[in-house]
Amino acid sequence: MVEQAPIALDALLIGTLTPIDDRGTLSGIDKHQALGPVHLGTTGFAGDHQGDLKRHGGPDKAVHHYPRDHYEAWVKDLGSVTRLEQPGAFGENISALGLTERDVAVGDRFRLGKALLEVSQGRQPCWKLNRRFDLPDMARRVQQTGRTGWYYRVIETGLVSPGERMQLVERRYPEWTIARLWHYLYVDTLNCDALSEIADLAILPPNWRDYAAKRLQTRAVEDWSRRLDGEAPASTPGGAVEGRDQSLPNG
Repeated sequence: MVEQAPIALDALLIGTLTPIDDRGTLSGIDKHQALGPVHLGTTGFAGDHQGDLKRHGGPDKAVHHYPRDHYEAWVKDLGSVTRLEQPGAFGENISALGLTERDVAVGDRFRLGKALLEVSQGRQPCWKLNRRFDLPDMARRVQQTGRTGWYYRVIETGLVSPGERMQLVERRYPEWTIARLWHYLYVDTLNCDALSEIADLAILPPNWRDYAAKRLQTRAVEDWSRRLDGEAPASTPGGAVEGRDQSLPNG
């Protein structure tokens, strides 16, 4: 077992589908605290839903963790915002103090209740945060600050209770923290040495490795505007409208 003090959950949260805008776009970002044990399966907590299953949810995004540590910084940036008065402002399933993007690396495994979680990737914020906070650039602020949170995949399923503690049990890629990945994805975006490492980092989901490989090939950075701003919406089978993530290179 890796030596690190267990981290107590601040809150365990799940959400049903509700409209997020005046077009009726459904989203599960509005999450509320669970009052008792919840089963965690391979694609997430029982009763937790996502409106856009192409870009949210699934085995590599089964659980979203957002540090409660960041809330104070957001209050300083935004002022008094009702959303920030309790956990769940960013659509997270797990809220906790004591773990941030600088502390957590891809491949880290945590025991949480009966379940075993593995850090899979950082969060790439989307336009739904703009609607949730009623700020047109909230997703960009999240991306630019690096206060993004991250996702887990579920290695072992089981019951998780709101009062559980997270225990780090294994570290395989400690050099690849979520903060370091963020730096090369959004700051030093054409660092060829780092991109080569990311493209070969098998623990990452394929789409993250593809970002790196495409940048190496094209020497260009993909356009983030549709993901962040919700431009050029596309109809979904249910008639709702979703913002498309344009992940192709510029030009």
